[in-house]
Amino acid sequence: MTPAFAVVGHPNKGKSSIVSTIAQSDDIAISPRSGTTRETQNYDISIGTARYTLVDTPGFQRPSRALAWLQEHAPSADRRRHAVTLFIADSQCRQQFPEEVMLLKPIMDGAAILYVVDGSRPYGIEYEAEMEILRWTGQASMALINPIENEDHVQDWQQALGQYFKIVRVFNAMQADFAKVVTILEAFSHIREEWQSALADIVSEYRQRRTTQLQDSASLLEELLTRLCTYQVSQKVLSKAQADGLKDILEKKYFNDMRKIEHQHHESLKHLYQYRHLKSTIDQLPLESNLFDTDKWIMWGLNRKQLTVATTIAGAATGVVVDAALAGSSFMLGAVGGGLLGATSAWLGADRISSFQVQGLPLGGYEANQGPIQNRNFPYVVLGRFLYLADALRHRTHAHRDMLQISEGDLSARIKQLSSGQQAGLHRALDRLRQQKTTKGMAQSLFALINTDSRSDH
Repeated sequence: MTPAFAVVGHPNKGKSSIVSTIAQSDDIAISPRSGTTRETQNYDISIGTARYTLVDTPGFQRPSRALAWLQEHAPSADRRRHAVTLFIADSQCRQQFPEEVMLLKPIMDGAAILYVVDGSRPYGIEYEAEMEILRWTGQASMALINPIENEDHVQDWQQALGQYFKIVRVFNAMQADFAKVVTILEAFSHIREEWQSALADIVSEYRQRRTTQLQDSASLLEELLTRLCTYQVSQKVLSKAQADGLKDILEKKYFNDMRKIEHQHHESLKHLYQYRHLKSTIDQLPLESNLFDTDKWIMWGLNRKQLTVATTIAGAATGVVVDAALAGSSFMLGAVGGGLLGATSAWLGADRISSFQVQGLPLGGYEANQGPIQNRNFPYVVLGRFLYLADALRHRTHAHRDMLQISEGDLSARIKQLSSGQQAGLHRALDRLRQQKTTKGMAQSLFALINTDSRSDH
């Protein structure tokens, strides 16, 4: 039997937010306006081979009157569930109590109850009619206190809800982490025994998906680093004058392509974590001439001292002796091939390919190039930006619909969480990548780094 949960309660208490957070999907419509959910919405959730259903319902509108009708048709406790069945089937009730009929139908069809209240609002006697109606259904139930604005009234709600529901949990739809979602699903196995096996499978699949997301994030990051650190644009021409004339065009195309590649990978990361509608902002990937100025270190990567240490570690790991004086100065100027990357000095020049001719036709001519970037800080810049987004997605609930502002983090502190061997492997891989050399095992190093986030997922 596939578990199903009907999320019910008063209007505008965060029911849709609860559904979105538990489902870990931002496809569910959420609005601050009361009554956004006007009809029952079924969301069939697939997690690997496991399945369950979340039912988003309209809010109670006339619970006191609906309860009065039920009381008239149930002279004793053994008739209460039957009275609810009559209520749903009655044509006049459908006209007078459309919301109550819609929310009660999936419950009577077998869905367990998730009753949602707002812990930032005072408890009131008017809620007792809702809870009494739900008790009449005889279905397994849990109450969730969603403190939308604050927790001022959570304790009062706990006292009241405990009289109607076996399980009461505080569950902030905007802040609940992965562990909280798992806790809700596990709790139901104690009050709905026939679902124990299915719920255990669901929790197991959720955990496995979390691990897979981390692994896929590392693979996506490896692909991004490889593409950006090796990307170049070139154009073969017949003369040096033609090559010089392409300078501005190739530079513009190179910058635009690099930023587009990063954007595409950031969007893929969002989709990996089930964020299909999330809007985010981030400063453009900096590629101008002052990006690597030794007196103006970029915030996303490593500073001069940190990069010197990183380069020393990478060199030591491969048996290369690094000149500390050089590491602290000249190689940080961003030399790329035979020139400097930047708005005024990004042109790499035109390299003569060949002056030979075959049957009177030129064999080569000139080739105008832009890229790849060989600056040692560049991979760390890309890395820092990606990690910040990955962390934000892992710990953001799907009910949170505000714009995500991606800003810099302390990349050096993050790297220090790795073991010495992992640090050496990471620095060595990034250094080889910058040199256009093959990198083995970079995904493992990146996975270890992504998994260093101090906040727990487990």
